[in-house]
Amino acid sequence: MSSRRYLLALGLPGLIWVALFVSVALYALVAIAVGSLDPLVLTPVPAWNPLHWSSQWLTQIGSDLKPFSGEDWVVFQRTAIYIAIALVGCIVVGYPVAYYTAICAKRSKGLILALLVAPLLVSYMLRMLAWVGLLAPTGWVNAVLVPLGIVPSQFDWLSGRSVTVVFGLIYGWIPYFIIPLYAALARFDTRYLEASRDLGAGGLQTFLHVTLPISKQGILAGTVIVALPMFGDFFTNGLLSGVSSTAMVGTLINTYAQSQTEQALAAAAAVWLTVFLAILLIPYLRSSARATREVTG
Repeated sequence: MSSRRYLLALGLPGLIWVALFVSVALYALVAIAVGSLDPLVLTPVPAWNPLHWSSQWLTQIGSDLKPFSGEDWVVFQRTAIYIAIALVGCIVVGYPVAYYTAICAKRSKGLILALLVAPLLVSYMLRMLAWVGLLAPTGWVNAVLVPLGIVPSQFDWLSGRSVTVVFGLIYGWIPYFIIPLYAALARFDTRYLEASRDLGAGGLQTFLHVTLPISKQGILAGTVIVALPMFGDFFTNGLLSGVSSTAMVGTLINTYAQSQTEQALAAAAAVWLTVFLAILLIPYLRSSARATREVTG
């Protein structure tokens, strides 16, 4: 048996397991979204038979998501802006850390990796709750920034500020960005850097024309891993802001889901979000397939 067939046989049971349960869960979500509402108990009734499907809830969400109209569109637009800024923050902060860990760090590499993984051992909600205390008017953040004159006395970070939500997104998800980027940079042959210097390229030229193109797949992988769950994140806004003016798509879906009469709307919104995220995933899959073909020749 060839190595490729052996690996396929080894991974096939897991692939079938994942595909089965993902498809079952997604089908159940669609069945709720296109189902009906029980008039007596006001709970959604899933339409398991495709012949009985109705597009009522999907149409309602779709109409609200029309560009430049509808409350849901405003929330979606705000979410996209928050995530775009958070991704820039993850790249600005995470790339130097990943680069130093993979290329420069020697004895400290293990310690840095342990520090990157350590936050993942704690619940995301608990990590956000810790920042509630740190960002309070009398918390440690103000204790440092107020004497420096950066923020006024008793500045309230938790009073529905967009900057706090974006900061929470960066803090909460940046380890998931750094780790795949580190994995890509760890395979980087440093002889390319030496060859670039020998050819007279400066540090910036070497980075732009050698390091950055080689690390592109790691950046894309980290971006996908971070951006997709950010769209469904509702803990960050709920704990660090909690006001409707900073609500995100995840907040909207959670609000619908908590309402007994709007659970079908929650399922419909989740279906539309799944479709949108699947479309966002296509460029990454194409880039990965192209990179694989280049490697395998």
